[in-house]
Amino acid sequence: MSAILIEQDIIHYEVLGRGRPILFLHSWVGSWRYWIPMMQAASVGYRAYALDLYGFGDSAKNRQYSLEAQAGLVEAFLEKLGIGRVAIVGHGLGALVGLLFALRHPGVVDRVMAVGFPLDETMISGRLRNTSPVDLAESMLGKTPLSEPVTTDAAKTDPAAIVGSLSDVVLQYAGGLWAKLNTACLLVHGNRDALVQPPRLDQIEKLPEHAHLIQFEEGGHFVMLDDSSKFNRLMNDFLSLPSGESPQQLQLKEEWKRRVR
Repeated sequence: MSAILIEQDIIHYEVLGRGRPILFLHSWVGSWRYWIPMMQAASVGYRAYALDLYGFGDSAKNRQYSLEAQAGLVEAFLEKLGIGRVAIVGHGLGALVGLLFALRHPGVVDRVMAVGFPLDETMISGRLRNTSPVDLAESMLGKTPLSEPVTTDAAKTDPAAIVGSLSDVVLQYAGGLWAKLNTACLLVHGNRDALVQPPRLDQIEKLPEHAHLIQFEEGGHFVMLDDSSKFNRLMNDFLSLPSGESPQQLQLKEEWKRRVR
């Protein structure tokens, strides 16, 4: 277990591999641990970091949990470890935090893979506010070896960390968070996601040139666990693109072609 102090708060993180840095940011349910298979896949050619955001896993509890505070944690973490330009793979809450950080620090973030990212605030399920993290984990994943890291660490979550992140989501979207981003961004969504509704056709058509959407027809919120081999291939394809190149070229590969009903 690795940990650092940021403003006197203990922040837990783990790291695997060598090479260019990648930072994995978890969703509202679970912690860094469900990223292990993805970190292992990326660690062949990259140095993969994952941390527990404030209020989750083994990181500090009982503090401000706004998206701004979580983005500030990412900034402090990168500075503390001396990490320069980085790719971010964010999921749900982590996708929101990653995109906000990229918007604030475009020179630091090379690219963002945003998994289960809500394109507007109405797409986020109300269950996040009134259902315990453990119940959410079990309802979405059941009890399997792959889901164990999520369901076990869900019990460590401070419920206020979930509510706190949602309280300013509307304000973030009032400014068009995702539409303002100029960083290369790959949006990934499971069409059976119970926490974040899939993007609508009108939203897909308005995506900027540097953004692209891949939909997993049978995937849920934890699409990386539902089909880890497919997710890892897509992730590595995205990470292999030259810096600054739009991920829209990924649609040229038959297995990743976007299918719109």
